[in-house]
Amino acid sequence: MGCNDIQKVTYASYMLVKEAETWWEFTQRQMETEGRVITWIAFKEKFLQKYFPADLKRKKEMEFLRLDQGNLLVGEYAAKFEELA
Repeated sequence: MGCNDIQKVTYASYMLVKEAETWWEFTQRQMETEGRVITWIAFKEKFLQKYFPADLKRKKEMEFLRLDQGNLLVGEYAAKFEELA
């Protein structure tokens, strides 16, 4: 299913709830006031900046890279892997 940028932003923003929905409504109005086009890339950048900052991303990457089965059972290791993925 090929979606254009407007559809992608519409579908993604529809899934936002509570604080995230309020954040997006404000951000969208601000971007429109500034005359900026709301592309899918712009939406993703704004969303990731707000809810997944670079320092948290690096921390999570390091947790993932340091994952070691050690004494964990295969199922426990797989669950931890899925949690971090």
